[in-house]
Amino acid sequence: MAAVRKAIILGAAGRDFHNFNVFFRDHAGYEVAAFTATQIPYIEHRTYPASLAGPRYPAGIPIFPESELPDLIRRFGVQDVFFAYSDVRHEQVMHLAALAFSCGASFHLLGPNDTMLKAGKPVIAVVAARTGAGKSTVTRYLRAAFAKAGRKAVAVRHPMPYGRFDKAVERYATTEDVIRSGITVEEMEEYQQHVDEGGVVFAGVDYGQVLACAEAEGDVILWDGGNNDMAFYRPDLTIVVLDPLRPGEEAGYFPGEANVRAADIIVINKVNAASGADVERARAAAQVLNPAAPVVLMASEATLDQPELVRGKNVLVVEDGPSVTHGGLPEAVGAWAARRLGANLVDPRPYAVGSLREVYEKYPQLGLVLPALGYSAGQLEELRLSIDRVPCDAVVLGTPANLAVVVGIAKPVARVRFVAADVSHPTLQALVLERIKVSGGAA
Repeated sequence: MAAVRKAIILGAAGRDFHNFNVFFRDHAGYEVAAFTATQIPYIEHRTYPASLAGPRYPAGIPIFPESELPDLIRRFGVQDVFFAYSDVRHEQVMHLAALAFSCGASFHLLGPNDTMLKAGKPVIAVVAARTGAGKSTVTRYLRAAFAKAGRKAVAVRHPMPYGRFDKAVERYATTEDVIRSGITVEEMEEYQQHVDEGGVVFAGVDYGQVLACAEAEGDVILWDGGNNDMAFYRPDLTIVVLDPLRPGEEAGYFPGEANVRAADIIVINKVNAASGADVERARAAAQVLNPAAPVVLMASEATLDQPELVRGKNVLVVEDGPSVTHGGLPEAVGAWAARRLGANLVDPRPYAVGSLREVYEKYPQLGLVLPALGYSAGQLEELRLSIDRVPCDAVVLGTPANLAVVVGIAKPVARVRFVAADVSHPTLQALVLERIKVSGGAA
């Protein structure tokens, strides 16, 4: 019998757990000694619970900072390091490979055939070349399109179990579900608008169990991707969203390039906010990677619920956290909506406290916006204090999470809502409904 190989999985509380569940948990040839964590704060020095790790791991699996990788390889006698997270430059993946090699370990990536689960219902995957491209906006557009066609589509969101690791399946159908759940702001950002529009969204940690619940409730499963990761379910149709505000990045990040190459339909989103030249740059880059996929143009239309609080005023803009941190955007939809109304953006950097002040040092591309970071109770309080300290007439929430309820904002608040709208023909709706019908799903 071959010796059991010891492995470490490099992750960020998402793809890493899924890969473990579907590939390693019952694999007699591997023993996973540890996970490492990066990108997301406050998840290291915790444990992937035994209730999900299975009987081979009665004590669960420890999680360490990625920075400790060389010591962990030596301490646990690790032979194999598996990379399992997303939205990183290609060269960063290879830097980690070089680090593993320098410690004597092999370095691996698991592909779709080893990690995608097969669904019994049609699956449409909405993924992206980079985080912050507008995947959820497109997913919600598709849910409405299927509803008009008489079919119930449910969303399954890429995992983000930052508050807790022990909930195998999460289901959200109302605003109350989201607010009472005790989840982080980053999770609320992804679930809130689905339920605000009457949709149902599933998430969790064990995506085999999540799939069973979603199949029982919906006619169609919409995979609402996270970062620029690939889907966990084998898609009947893959839609890849590009951001023309960051043209030229389509082939620069992992695994976004794989998504573009695998796309059945490419959506260039936010064309109303980008220059025509940048839209064409994004189109040209995508077509080099995947000349066969049709390209659809869409607008991301933003509206403010209380424009009178913003028009011509001095405002603090709070943006979706991941988009303006590791997503690389200097600002996002909140700033765009505020400027359209002639507002002056107050610089929040002098007033940020604690970990939020450190974020500006870590992500120097950040503009005159405050990222909505709330990965812990302490960070939520730092967010509240930072908002309270900024001298402004109103706060513009570009994040879908209703921070006014979550942290309590003493200043007047205007919330941005945004929807995807067709710009080109044939529309995305027409292409999707036709292809799902042809592929065997009853449209």
